[in-house]
Amino acid sequence: MNPEAIDHPVVFYLAGLPVGSTVLTTWGVMIFVVVLAMILTRSLQQTPARGQTIAEGIVATIETAMAEVLPKASVRRVLPFIATLWIFVLVANLVGLIPELHSPTRDLSTTAALAALVFASTHWFGIRSKGLRNYLKHYAEPNIILLPFHITSELTRTLALAVRLFGNMMSLEMAALLVLMIAGFLVPVPLLMLHIIEALVQAYIFGILALIYIAGAIVPNESESDATDPGSSEPAQQLPLLNHKE
Repeated sequence: MNPEAIDHPVVFYLAGLPVGSTVLTTWGVMIFVVVLAMILTRSLQQTPARGQTIAEGIVATIETAMAEVLPKASVRRVLPFIATLWIFVLVANLVGLIPELHSPTRDLSTTAALAALVFASTHWFGIRSKGLRNYLKHYAEPNIILLPFHITSELTRTLALAVRLFGNMMSLEMAALLVLMIAGFLVPVPLLMLHIIEALVQAYIFGILALIYIAGAIVPNESESDATDPGSSEPAQQLPLLNHKE
């Protein structure tokens, strides 16, 4: 962690626009994730090697966590977005462990962009699930008077999503910086462990909240279709017959 990373200095100008360290670090994280995914999926085999086993384990873990929140028919549809979001936020949180770098998620502009993606994806999946008319209709349920409250709720939870991640990562790096300034480098290992644990927790919280928001947009429509899905492996629940004595 760089003691001078409290500021976000401009590194260079591109067509008159300032490009700061946060932008460069964010692009670095994206390139790293894309290259890593390409390497792990370059030569998939029926009998997986170590790298493929790790990649499949990560995807399977994310898919299992999503299946507990989403309808079964929606898991594969939402998986690419949520898995990418989880992995990106985790790597971005851990970048602060590298000397001379800081976590992009410690910048409000980055977390605001991520929250905006979650906001847009929530409506995208909701409209795909219900159709535009039915999706917009649910904002006026059970009464049209609640429309302003529904809209306000959508905006405030998006703002809270951005501020939560920003605040936690900023406070983590500032606390680590203060400890290093006071105690020197006598306690690096506990600080590293604290950073890793907090990075994991914050990435999980951000991803699970995004998953809950998306589930809230699509579950009311698809939960009923799952119950009558002809391809479902679970038999439909039968209501017991009442025997009447004559």
